[in-house]
Amino acid sequence: MILMYLVPVKMMRGYMPSKRVLEKYDLMQFWEVVEAVKQGNLQAFNATMEKHETFFVSYGLFLILERLKVNTYRSLFKTVCQMMKTHQIPIQVLLQALQVMGVSDIDLDETQCIVANLIYEGKIKGYISHQHQKLVVSKQNAFPILSSV
Repeated sequence: MILMYLVPVKMMRGYMPSKRVLEKYDLMQFWEVVEAVKQGNLQAFNATMEKHETFFVSYGLFLILERLKVNTYRSLFKTVCQMMKTHQIPIQVLLQALQVMGVSDIDLDETQCIVANLIYEGKIKGYISHQHQKLVVSKQNAFPILSSV
């Protein structure tokens, strides 16, 4: 029973459980969340949260798991940065990535806000160049390990 609450807390800190552990303790409801967060797949994250909403709410875990959306954004932006192979990423590109992931009701300002919060929380090392509308990430360790944040 304690594992039911420990798993989401560890996930918030960046420790993702293996499928084997979740199977062993009959906690497979978390597996789809783990996969979505790792992949930065916001559509899958939202669908999984909706699919298992009753289960998560009944154990008082829904709001904790909802906070993992921030880590999902981080994973998506990390993937975009790796694909761009540069440390200067136009905010417009991040917006397009969000739109591809099914976030339709978002604009450039909201995207900047998400990025600013990730920077503030230490989940991304960098800054936003408002003049050039770009996210400028550190050339070394731009996306630090979540357990160190």
